[in-house]
Amino acid sequence: MNFFKRAWLNVWAKKGRSVLLILVSSAILMFVLAGLLIRSAAVKATETAKADAGATMTLSANRQAAFKKMQRSRSSSSPTSSRPKLTLTPVRLSDAKNIAKLSNIKSYNVTSSTTVNAKSYDTVSTSTGMGGNSSGGPGGMKSTSSSSGDTQIDGVTSTALTTAFTDSQSKITKGRGIKASDKGTNNVVIEKELASQNNLTVGDTMTVKETTGSKSTRKVKVVGIYKASSTSSASAGPMSTDPVNTIYASYTLANTIKGSKYVGTADSVTFNVTNPAKASATKRAGNKLISSKYSLSTDDSSYQVIKASMDNVEGFANKIVWLVAIAGTIILALIVILMIRERRFEIGVLLSLGEARWKIVAQFFTEMLMVIVIALAIAGVGGQFVGNQLGSQLVSQSTTTQTTSSRTSGQLGGSGQPGGGSGMHGGGAAGGPGSTTGNAKTKNPDLEITVSAVDLAELGGFGLAITFLSIMIASGGILRLEPKKVLIS
Repeated sequence: MNFFKRAWLNVWAKKGRSVLLILVSSAILMFVLAGLLIRSAAVKATETAKADAGATMTLSANRQAAFKKMQRSRSSSSPTSSRPKLTLTPVRLSDAKNIAKLSNIKSYNVTSSTTVNAKSYDTVSTSTGMGGNSSGGPGGMKSTSSSSGDTQIDGVTSTALTTAFTDSQSKITKGRGIKASDKGTNNVVIEKELASQNNLTVGDTMTVKETTGSKSTRKVKVVGIYKASSTSSASAGPMSTDPVNTIYASYTLANTIKGSKYVGTADSVTFNVTNPAKASATKRAGNKLISSKYSLSTDDSSYQVIKASMDNVEGFANKIVWLVAIAGTIILALIVILMIRERRFEIGVLLSLGEARWKIVAQFFTEMLMVIVIALAIAGVGGQFVGNQLGSQLVSQSTTTQTTSSRTSGQLGGSGQPGGGSGMHGGGAAGGPGSTTGNAKTKNPDLEITVSAVDLAELGGFGLAITFLSIMIASGGILRLEPKKVLIS
């Protein structure tokens, strides 16, 4: 009788032992499969994060270089001369277009901010509770001087590319947002409260008054109305206009209001990077295209948080695979050792009949192989459920840890330095409503855990390896057995 037939008869005859081996093997393979699925899903989630989380690269004036230039002017000037001012060079759009041609740049948004005074409408008044208010319009008391303006104009390429709209801090409620096609027009988007107070709707015109030069008036057309979040209104300082007095327009309109020398420039230009993993390389390539008057900064914090979270999940999944594989090998080896000790007489008879030792070992391996095939089918069904439960828990814990760490580092090393203005005429404060920089929202990644043929093949390989090692460890004593001694004992 060949060892294949002996193996089948033995497995069928010893049903209780076979069921026990199937259950143990199924549990081992189920957790191995769960680890493999989590690891595979973590890798996929990291790849998806490259597109979903995104990264930005911002071109702006080099504050450090401008500060050094101011210090040199201060040291060389006479004591009676006026104190030198920090002057930042506006970003040239020609340089921005060169950077936009880089392979890893998906799109870019030009930002240029200025202020105007209300002429045909009243700005929204905000009570600060500190004995002052911020109001505007005809007859209204203003907390800001006429030179600074009571209405903020944020010039952009497209409102859809600004952080306020991509993070849902602001939302278009009527009409449309600013588009690239609005370049060279006087089209604007105003806040809902400002529109309600002045009975304005889409299609109406407004008149604003410039704060410098001839202080001429200019008519603008409302093409959209947006609603700002309540948090943006609450963030207004006691000496600043209410954020709902912010009007979005094309950057060309903001530049025109600021003056002819600002045509073809911007306060900053933010580029959306296609692959966040290559953000540093893109930044190095971009630095070669600009002068020292400008600087490039990258923001891939969302991607890094998700990547770190997925790296932790992937690392833990690898530990699960190897720990379960090692533990499974030991457990199966102990079971097979006990099984072989019970079959010493059978082994002695086979050896005395001239059966080759390797065929006896092959019989044990065939028996375990039959068990593993059934266990593999059971693990394939239950492994996805176990993987989903473990994966959800791991992602939740890892993301919470990474987000907390990111917030802590952000509080310790934040960018809220005093004197963060642009230094240019009419420049808006950095990080304002029209800004495309800042901390993006980090969405918890979802692990799409599905069992594929590749996963089952990999699991089968692990099962065969565990079975082979278990049989080899347990069968070591067979090679030393003498038939005569076995039968006598």
